[in-house]
Amino acid sequence: MSSSVLSPARESEINSEITGQARRRRTFAVISHPDAGKSTLTEALALHAKVIGTAGATNGKANRRETVSDWQQMEKDRGISISSAALQFSYRDTVINLLDTPGHADFSEDTYRVLAAVDCAVMLIDAAKGLETQTMKLFEVCKQRGLPIITVVNKWDRPGLEALELMDEITERTGLLPMPLTWAVGISGDFRGVIDLQRERYVRFTRNNAGAQIAGTEYFTPEEAAAAEGPTWTDAVDEAALVVESNLAFDVDEFHAGRATPLLFSSAALNFGVKEILDALVDHAPPAAPRPDVDGAARSVAAPFSGFVFKVQAGMNQAHRDHVAFIRVCSGMFERGMVVTQGRTGKSFATKYAQQVFGREREVIDQAFPGDVVGLVNASALRVGDSLFVEEPVEFPAIPLFAPEHFQVARSKDPSRYKQFRRGIDQLEHEGVIQVLRSDLRGDQAPVLAAVGPMQFEVVEDRMLHDFNAPMRLERLPYSLARLTTAEAGATLANLHGAEVLLRTDGEFLALFNDIWALRRVEKNHPDLRLVPIGTARA
Repeated sequence: MSSSVLSPARESEINSEITGQARRRRTFAVISHPDAGKSTLTEALALHAKVIGTAGATNGKANRRETVSDWQQMEKDRGISISSAALQFSYRDTVINLLDTPGHADFSEDTYRVLAAVDCAVMLIDAAKGLETQTMKLFEVCKQRGLPIITVVNKWDRPGLEALELMDEITERTGLLPMPLTWAVGISGDFRGVIDLQRERYVRFTRNNAGAQIAGTEYFTPEEAAAAEGPTWTDAVDEAALVVESNLAFDVDEFHAGRATPLLFSSAALNFGVKEILDALVDHAPPAAPRPDVDGAARSVAAPFSGFVFKVQAGMNQAHRDHVAFIRVCSGMFERGMVVTQGRTGKSFATKYAQQVFGREREVIDQAFPGDVVGLVNASALRVGDSLFVEEPVEFPAIPLFAPEHFQVARSKDPSRYKQFRRGIDQLEHEGVIQVLRSDLRGDQAPVLAAVGPMQFEVVEDRMLHDFNAPMRLERLPYSLARLTTAEAGATLANLHGAEVLLRTDGEFLALFNDIWALRRVEKNHPDLRLVPIGTARA
């Protein structure tokens, strides 16, 4: 909608509405090491917000029913998340935009893109394992991006570490000061409830239908809790007081500044402590705020519409074979049908097919506000990182590709299905599932697939077979390092053992090397060659 046709009063009214709606948004990602319970927590949050009737996690992965966020066949078969998923729902008077991320390191690129689109992260820690490798890597990405972090100690219903031991680990390894909002009553493996430290009450849980339904909840005053739980209550109160005295009482400014982390205890599988997480997000997580553009200037949430693409996903609707570009709304009011400009090309297009996404389910959406995630269906020209705007041009920071470490040549098993093979490879590259490299020497029939982790190749094989009916075979290449280079480097490296130059689909030339020693030989013998490390370190 053009502001030039509006009266000042009407323009002020619209700006006030946009600002108010932005304050109601909480957009966050759930991050953790694999198998810490991210998808289970995602479902539990949706269950407590009453947008689903039954949670998908019952008694572990072996008995797990389909979850709303893990809908791809490989995810169902393996019980892991291989792709991020977006869920939007309301809780209290707040709109929750929840992005579930893959935990496996092989899908770090997908997680990194999601972290570019959120305002906060929930870091999930397994009570028995503490801060694991992938959790720490994702924490570092959040730290680099300045994302506030809420820490949730999950699986407290199982035997694990002592609570104070976990607090020390969080402080020592992340530098964040834990600020408990809740504290577990009962040691790990004997989870009875939590102390709600802000409301000064005891919240006691009882298991309900193996965790498929919201847990039974009772509330007690401290005096009633002492009578009901005895020494267990006293121990919990003493431990919580020790942490608060050692660090600090809850301070929202310290949280938003990234110096401290609110802390809660839960068992997502049993739905214990989940409502308290939702309440913490609503009460304390930052709302949608002005986002910096590529030059560092903050674009007001009340400015004309802008947003950027952080994910492209096909195969969500098997009947129509469409694909969806996921947009984070950064400013203004999005209205279905509005004509927006794509910053990369300068071309305009109408947003006719705009949808709100809940896992795999989608419904038409007419409006969206800063912080929301909008799915644009069959906007085929859009790519990850594209900026969109109306009226006032803006370019948001690019989402860099990771440095690939694994390389395989792809070939169609059935020459008669070469068109389907090529279309499938192009689509998966468009989605960011895989990086695709080509050269005149290898030809279009044998593209080189470049991945952060080997499991990405399994996803490609699975989707090529089931989504595109184009079975393929893969041949491993010996390379393990990649550097940005120039076309001229190709002639220099063509006759050298352990090196090759290929063209990536985005127009960048990549020099591939067998190992660090092959790279160092080339650097020593050809110091004038441009060999630049690729943007983002692996998360």
